[in-house]
Amino acid sequence: MIDWQDLKYFSVLARAGTLSAAARELGVDHATVGRRVSALEGSIGLRLVDRLPRSCPLTEDGIELAALASRVEECVEAVQRRARGATSPLSGTVRVSSPPALANLCLAPHFIELRLAYPKLKLILLATAAFVSLNRGDADIAIRLDRPKDKGAIARKVGTMRFALYAKKGYESRPKDQWEFIAFEKSLDHMAQQVWLRRSIGGRPVAFEATDLFGQQAAVRAGMGIAVLPTVMGEDDNTLVRLSIGSEPPSRDLWMVTYPDVRRSQAVRVTMDFIAQCIARNSGLRTQRHGHNSQARHLAAKRSNKV
Repeated sequence: MIDWQDLKYFSVLARAGTLSAAARELGVDHATVGRRVSALEGSIGLRLVDRLPRSCPLTEDGIELAALASRVEECVEAVQRRARGATSPLSGTVRVSSPPALANLCLAPHFIELRLAYPKLKLILLATAAFVSLNRGDADIAIRLDRPKDKGAIARKVGTMRFALYAKKGYESRPKDQWEFIAFEKSLDHMAQQVWLRRSIGGRPVAFEATDLFGQQAAVRAGMGIAVLPTVMGEDDNTLVRLSIGSEPPSRDLWMVTYPDVRRSQAVRVTMDFIAQCIARNSGLRTQRHGHNSQARHLAAKRSNKV
């Protein structure tokens, strides 16, 4: 009989490519991964991997079995998600993944309302820009800035995150050819607002790079330069002024994602509805902007600061 745990360890190794990478994903040491895979090979009488010094490439049999194992893994994960979706309504734990700016500025300050309405509901907010796997149960709900591609997931567009250029008040008085900029570090050059910034600064220097928006905001406050920040950050910071260098930075759609079987949980549905309401209440995140006050407020600044 095949031990399902042995099959799981093999599936992770096939995906990760090395014992050390598989061990990190599974939270064990590499010797345990090797032992589990060896046990699987012994139980089925096939050699599945070639054990090389720095990698573990699959044999032909291993490639075929890895494809079957991934399907088994998907089935097991579906069973686990279905079980989570059947938990007692409004008395369990709901894990929400969200980009840090949205999590800290829009969601966390309002989750007390949901807690007061449902005291037995526990929320875990994962404020991270990294991809959090719903398929593996790392979160029940995810808010993402890119249209989801998760197989079998359901997604709902709940808003739009807009961006603008911000500097410390007084920075705009500097000659425009002496403006310096703040950006994400180069591993994040693929992000839409980063692509726009590097294309738009016209050869002017990037004085500082950071991996997160809050680090960039702190640098802007210190007067290090100009950064692309979400308007939900910049508009509420009275130490900053909004600038323009011509075109506006691209906006990013906000998508709320979950799996159908998880959504069967009333706790998940209530949390999703509450998140959508939080975003809808924030005028800076609505897909359709209401009113023209914010546009009028920035028109003079754009005209005076435009390059």
